[in-house]
Amino acid sequence: MALAAVGLVCVAWAASRQSHPATRVLAGAFCGLGALGAVNLLGSYTGVTLALNYAAAYASVVLGAPGVITLLVLQAVLGLA
Repeated sequence: MALAAVGLVCVAWAASRQSHPATRVLAGAFCGLGALGAVNLLGSYTGVTLALNYAAAYASVVLGAPGVITLLVLQAVLGLA
């Protein structure tokens, strides 16, 4: 829980340094949700899916598409997520 709070504070700090912070945060969140949805939607064709749980949702919303890619790499390499 503390790690999630630290990650959220870091993302909020980075977003506040942008010219339009709210727009950047929302765009990143929607991009991450779209990436997570695309991975799960195309999972029947590719054989790669991600579990839809709080950790995956947090990573996709807060970290965006790089968070989804990180979950895919963790699943492939370590068998996690």
